[in-house]
Amino acid sequence: MAELKTRANNNSVSEFINALTDEKKRHDSFVLCEIMEEICQAKPKMWGDAIIGFGDKDLVYPDGRRIDWMVMAFSPRKQNLTLYLEGGSTHPLLNKLGKHKTSKACLYIKTLKDVDLEILKQIITDANG
Repeated sequence: MAELKTRANNNSVSEFINALTDEKKRHDSFVLCEIMEEICQAKPKMWGDAIIGFGDKDLVYPDGRRIDWMVMAFSPRKQNLTLYLEGGSTHPLLNKLGKHKTSKACLYIKTLKDVDLEILKQIITDANG
């Protein structure tokens, strides 16, 4: 079985965010960090090279394989802020969120000014379980 590439590491979250060249992405990333840290009650940590995760959980695959994983995460990608939230891509409040896109497991937001932050906080809270 292939080794998991996305693992928690000791790289600095603030150094990663501060290295972002897009000022808006940098600002939005710090805001998302504050929101997720408060809701998840966990400090951010880097997962792989570009994912900022919060909390720890034991993820069990259908075949019984278990891995250490984050409760929630985001990544400031070139095109969007990509949020990894359990149920975040199908949440009933998405129709009130504002400008966004979804995929099977991700919520994509170009910039936080495009969305209702209170709705986003509720979606993140619900993903925290």
